[in-house]
Amino acid sequence: MEQIAGKPEALTDKEFHYCPGCTHGIVHRLVAEVIDELEIQEETIGVAPVGCAVLAYEYFDVDMHQAAHGRAPALATGIKRVHSDKTVFTYQGDGDLAAIGTAEIVHAAARGEELTTIFINNAIFGMTGGQMAPTTLLDQKATTSPEGRKVKDAGYPIRMSEMLATLDGSTYIARVSVDSPQNIKKAKKAIKKAFEIQVEGKGFALVEVLSTCPTNWGVSPQEAIEWLQDNMIPYYPLGPIKDVEVEK
Repeated sequence: MEQIAGKPEALTDKEFHYCPGCTHGIVHRLVAEVIDELEIQEETIGVAPVGCAVLAYEYFDVDMHQAAHGRAPALATGIKRVHSDKTVFTYQGDGDLAAIGTAEIVHAAARGEELTTIFINNAIFGMTGGQMAPTTLLDQKATTSPEGRKVKDAGYPIRMSEMLATLDGSTYIARVSVDSPQNIKKAKKAIKKAFEIQVEGKGFALVEVLSTCPTNWGVSPQEAIEWLQDNMIPYYPLGPIKDVEVEK
């Protein structure tokens, strides 16, 4: 019997630990499929974050490093500068990238480091119990904002992709979602482009992926998808935000 689908070579056989309805697993598969299609598995080095994806080094069948919380771009910079012939990517959540790691990602982008960053935005701190993140929406409840995020207390949610797009060193910045089959296809296309930009030596690329966290949002997986569609996408609009190749 002909096999028409299977596990990407760039994924291990390790079972994911993610909660039911979490979309990390979908994104892992997309990244692995891209690595397979570009035939760069033996040349790829990934950097795992601190957060729900902390065990990414057990799932991607490529050389992996573990960074301290928020420091993945700094570690990836060192790896890429020593191994300039390798394809280096970071996989980070919003707590890792947009909170404790803000300086690292900003300066990596500003320097135009030849890195690919996969940024998972689920608008909350997932692994540590559901605290408010820099990306938490206004009036969204979290363990540290039980009455909802208020401007006077916590300011506005940060649109990281738009901010990074203002930096001259960034080449490609896009925001995607994995809430539907159509958007999953678009997400893969953006992730593939972000890797291709690095392979071709064209600079820093980041893809922000809107993701769900049913456990800490306190809803069912289906309700989480609907909440993302109704609340996150209007505030974090999808599509390419910066594409130097197109702009030229």
